[in-house]
Amino acid sequence: MEQSEKIFICEHVNLSYLMKDFLSAKTSKRGSELVDQFSAFRVFQEDQKVYGKVVETQIDDLSEGDVVAQVAYSCVNYKDALAATGTGKIMRRFPLIGGIDFSGRIVLSKDERFAVGDAILVTGCGLGENHDGGFSEYVRVPADWVVPLPKELDLRESMAIGTAGFTAALSVVEMERNGLSKTNGRTIVTGATGGVGSLAVQCLAAAGYEVTALTRKDGEHDFLMSIGATEVLSGDVVGEAAGPLEKARWSGAVDPVGGRILSWLTRTMQPGGAVACSGLTAGTDLDLTVLPFILRGIKLLGIDSSMCPMTKRQEVWQRLSTDLKPGHLQSIVTEISILELQNAFETLLAGKARGRFIVKLAELQ
Repeated sequence: MEQSEKIFICEHVNLSYLMKDFLSAKTSKRGSELVDQFSAFRVFQEDQKVYGKVVETQIDDLSEGDVVAQVAYSCVNYKDALAATGTGKIMRRFPLIGGIDFSGRIVLSKDERFAVGDAILVTGCGLGENHDGGFSEYVRVPADWVVPLPKELDLRESMAIGTAGFTAALSVVEMERNGLSKTNGRTIVTGATGGVGSLAVQCLAAAGYEVTALTRKDGEHDFLMSIGATEVLSGDVVGEAAGPLEKARWSGAVDPVGGRILSWLTRTMQPGGAVACSGLTAGTDLDLTVLPFILRGIKLLGIDSSMCPMTKRQEVWQRLSTDLKPGHLQSIVTEISILELQNAFETLLAGKARGRFIVKLAELQ
């Protein structure tokens, strides 16, 4: 057969044995009968109504790709909640398996860069938007989307971090490229109890930055101090704009919130400070003037974690496994099954989530 059609497997593994093992791995027992099926959370649209449910499916029904992996964990992001409920127009086609990220091990590969048994992760790249996603016991993806799991992380840790942590770390990396340093003063994280926020607090603290956490949840101040914040501010500090510039306070800001919070940040940044914007939970509109940009030289950085180039992905994941590795992952994680996804979506959309929901699909080492 053509070189591009070959199945690349570990050296010395017999192909017939591999296929038998693969088929066995992706079958599940239903009473006394073995069936070539597995569970996934698929999202449908009927009569303009979007809804999701757990279904039985098979490999051949999945979106095309060079690599098939058994999923260990996925996680629930705000974007997943928007997509699966139809609250936001995230999914490009229906029906589609949700989940914008996953970690797992390869069970079949047509790409020589990856072998059976490799531990991998995928975030973004259209997963769960126009390609069947990670809320599934098996996934099939293009090899160009695959990130080898850093040796310092395990499969569970990688999804406790997930897209949210990748977004947080990418924000830090981009701010550092634009002048952020530990000698410049305090940093601030908005929406600090959420997925991106709680991980950004930990990433910045791990790297030695002084971190102020901003939250409207007054009962969560002790929690935020316990994961690395040295100061916690209540959301009511963000009042109506007193003018185009306010007291300069922050050398850098991780903002997954947007709206009036982002407007306030531009007014309170130090000269040369950078704001990394990655979210919209407080709205998409901005009330800005040019004065912070031309009088203080601040920088507003857009953070796109979904279509980030692979070289940058690998750099950021390496830092997430070393100097930016969150130090309190267990304290921010709630583990659920795919049967509990709907409750997680509702909690996220209501703004009541603390930290991260991770979805366990299989017990893999």
